[in-house]
Amino acid sequence: MSTEYTVTETLDVSGESCPMPVVKTKGAVDDLSEGDVLEVLATDSGSLSDISGWAETTDGVELLDQEEDGDEYRHYVRTTA
Repeated sequence: MSTEYTVTETLDVSGESCPMPVVKTKGAVDDLSEGDVLEVLATDSGSLSDISGWAETTDGVELLDQEEDGDEYRHYVRTTA
């Protein structure tokens, strides 16, 4: 994980499949303040493209990083508005 940001909150969507990781990520982001970083833990490999695509098309969020560790995927999303 990069040292350029600090995780504010962690959302565990392990065991959830499309579209729930994105739906729950959006819900969690809506409750954060500007500049907060949400760490999303997922087991759905599709979450890599789903969360990336969602972040690219959504105002007020920035995808900072995505990591893959075996069957676990970590996504780091910062609120920008």
